[in-house]
Amino acid sequence: MASVEKVSVALTSEQISALKAAVDAGEYATTSEIVREAVRDWQLKRELRQEDIRRLRQMWDVGIASGSAGDLDMKKLREEARERLESAKKASGNAD
Repeated sequence: MASVEKVSVALTSEQISALKAAVDAGEYATTSEIVREAVRDWQLKRELRQEDIRRLRQMWDVGIASGSAGDLDMKKLREEARERLESAKKASGNAD
């Protein structure tokens, strides 16, 4: 295990009660164990978020490098969307 350093953390009374209840129920041995698990979860979430950002930037770069998608015809786009909606309604039996 890595070296341990004590830090002070301010928590609400509700949070303290929840920590103590988990320890009293035998879910955890100590409140420190709960806090360490929370920090590990936060670290994982942070790493995943950073990976998502990296992938999004990569996809953005690929999109930019692929060039223009061409002119956008909103009237045609709406017509195609309406046709798809009507087809979906008919396929599901909800044509009104």
